[in-house]
Amino acid sequence: MAEIVTTKPGLSEGAKFFRRFLKRKTVALGLVVIVIFVLLAVLAPWIAPYSPSKLSIVNRLKPPSEIYWFGTDEFGRDIFSRTIFAGRLSLLVGAAVVTLSAIIGVTLGLLAGFFQRLDTPIARLIDAMMAFPDILLAIALVAALGPSLVTVIIALSIVYSPRLARIVRASTLVIRELPYVEAAKALGISTFHIMTRHVLRNLISPILVQGTFLFASAMLAEAGLSFLGLGVSPEIPTWGTMIASGRQYIGQADWMTYFPGFAIILSVLSLQMVGDGLRDMLDPRLRKDL
Repeated sequence: MAEIVTTKPGLSEGAKFFRRFLKRKTVALGLVVIVIFVLLAVLAPWIAPYSPSKLSIVNRLKPPSEIYWFGTDEFGRDIFSRTIFAGRLSLLVGAAVVTLSAIIGVTLGLLAGFFQRLDTPIARLIDAMMAFPDILLAIALVAALGPSLVTVIIALSIVYSPRLARIVRASTLVIRELPYVEAAKALGISTFHIMTRHVLRNLISPILVQGTFLFASAMLAEAGLSFLGLGVSPEIPTWGTMIASGRQYIGQADWMTYFPGFAIILSVLSLQMVGDGLRDMLDPRLRKDL
């Protein structure tokens, strides 16, 4: 009797990519840290032992202990609870800024790269916006519009969208000259269809990589604006406002600045590590060295 040979189905391309992606220890570590921050933010109401706004003057400036893991602030509020809830706001701002920046930047980049008559004015606009330091432009926009959560998201989206627009424009200038795009034009396919199906589809990799870096930059910028008093209302816990309020107690209650500062460092650093891994995996020139 002939022997029946069975073969195991191979892994999909997505699974292979994910396995190669996690082979780098720094990338895997960064991804684990991000997942932990996301879980803490989502489950904050159930994980936090105290309300982030609960005052207890009797327990003010208590050092870290079994009762208060990260200590308390000048109003007796639990810093561990406030740090977790502050992470929710930072992740929300980062996700919203990346989404809005992608919509603005990709649209401007596609228009500038695909239509020659729009290239010069949009390119000059991008250059003019990128000539200003990011934080100074964000401060000016927030000061003009008024400090609030929505204002911070809009200001940071305007600040970071030129980065994506420049990358998308440069890639679109190359892709629009490729034979398959010329063939699509010759077949009478609509311009919108060509831009979305043939051009934008080939820009997913650089957009994902840049979006990861923008996420980290947005979280860091939001903390900076909150530190300067230009972010959300002071009653809402943010890492920036926690560090700002702990400045005057450095030397007396260092834990007030240490723990939210460590949270900023870990979250931004982990996003940068994941972004570096994505760039190395998606860039053919760098992938050969892996």
